[in-house]
Amino acid sequence: MRCCGKRLKLFFCSVVLLLTSLAALAGEIEIRNPQLVVDDDTYILGADFTLDFNTRLEEAVGKGVVLYFVTEFELTRPRWYWLDEKVAHRSQTFRLSYHALTRQYRLSTGALHQSFETLDETLRMLSRLRNWSVLEKSAVKADETYLAGLRLRLDLTQMPKTFQVTAIANRDWNLASEWVRWSFVPNDGKTAAAESK
Repeated sequence: MRCCGKRLKLFFCSVVLLLTSLAALAGEIEIRNPQLVVDDDTYILGADFTLDFNTRLEEAVGKGVVLYFVTEFELTRPRWYWLDEKVAHRSQTFRLSYHALTRQYRLSTGALHQSFETLDETLRMLSRLRNWSVLEKSAVKADETYLAGLRLRLDLTQMPKTFQVTAIANRDWNLASEWVRWSFVPNDGKTAAAESK
């Protein structure tokens, strides 16, 4: 009985160690220059991403595997007396695919799509987030401090089940950024104050 208990404990420790190492391998996407800018009655988000797109992912796309990248934005208002208030949470999915018949890569979001001759061109477009309307101006109070957050990740849950099993155990598929957070102070000017944290 004690032997089974030790084996079970060893098994759980191994699982925790595996999950920890997978989490540590995330971060192959870096986020630079996140900005919230006022445009009429909304705040527009822009940022640049550095993608470390490895050979395995290139091969998978070339063989017809569709990759889904999810950009997530959140805005919270810190409160000293209670949990932080969640003001906004938005996500946007980009679908990266290759069409062998036309020999073109396609990047889609919703009903919109754009085709490219090379994977490099496609990744350049994916690495530039521009004009994403994430927040109504009326949702925030002027001169109050908020905490904005942004991340980009490869979403394995939208892939076929057979790839999910392989991808979870393989670090080459673990492509994600850490959350980048910065202070955000709405004001009446054209550009919102944002400082990286």
